[in-house]
Amino acid sequence: MVISTKVRRRLPWGVYLVLLPTFALLAAFAYYPALNGMVHSLFEWRPGFESPFVGFENYLTMLGDDLWWASFRNIGIIFVWAVTLMWVLPLLAAELVMSLSSERLRFVFRTLLILPLAFPAVVNVLLWQFMYDPRDGVINSLLRAVGLDGLAGNWIGDPDTALVALMTIGFPWVASLPFLVFLSALQNVPAEIYQAAEVDGAGRLRRFWSIDLPMMFRDVKLLFVLAVISVLQYGMQAHIMTKGGPDNATQVPVLRMLDAAFLDTSWGYAATLGTVLFALTLAVSLVALALGRKAQA
Repeated sequence: MVISTKVRRRLPWGVYLVLLPTFALLAAFAYYPALNGMVHSLFEWRPGFESPFVGFENYLTMLGDDLWWASFRNIGIIFVWAVTLMWVLPLLAAELVMSLSSERLRFVFRTLLILPLAFPAVVNVLLWQFMYDPRDGVINSLLRAVGLDGLAGNWIGDPDTALVALMTIGFPWVASLPFLVFLSALQNVPAEIYQAAEVDGAGRLRRFWSIDLPMMFRDVKLLFVLAVISVLQYGMQAHIMTKGGPDNATQVPVLRMLDAAFLDTSWGYAATLGTVLFALTLAVSLVALALGRKAQA
């Protein structure tokens, strides 16, 4: 005779009560602004004044906004840059750190390479803004000091170099999230696998292609999704350095949204652009979740 019993699990109401303030803050400062922007995208929104309902007129205006669509070309270039050079150097740095035989040296170099992450991103951008100064900047001063005056230029004031100058901020990009992810992935590789590869005579390059990269595949997928999301939300550096100029050479969707709101005072249209960016970010996140579940199945 089998007696079935139901085990009642006591709900940790105390834990939920502790989380209530967090959910309240998220609702007030994350969910409500997002929903509010979606609603106002259907209006000719004028804060403090009568805002007539215009339906999807703002979205139709967006379809004919050449500057809006041109800004996606720039973030496309930034994305390619972000997943190539801005991954290669952090990956190389992580491999070099893990190649050190001394655990103490690993700790020292790991700390030195991670320490710059403690500084605010704005400080880093302002530092590079000074370096790019056409008169007294570090870059032009060094070029003139070694007799290469012809190479000195107005790096963020020239449409031909402004976007590259923005993407170069933070070089060599080692103190970054990709470095932390790659280093963590390499640290989690069992030592027995490396020992077996060494017994089989695998060289450093062969070990990288056959062991390190396959073991980091899940982390690379995560970084790819995060790169897409961060690029769609890219704008802080361009706003501080160039305001989208010169000649819209560094225009990105976030800056186009801000210009529509604060320069053109088209708040409803700005809400439309923000809603579209939110939808794109959400779509990328959902696709990433679906692919992750498929890979685990």
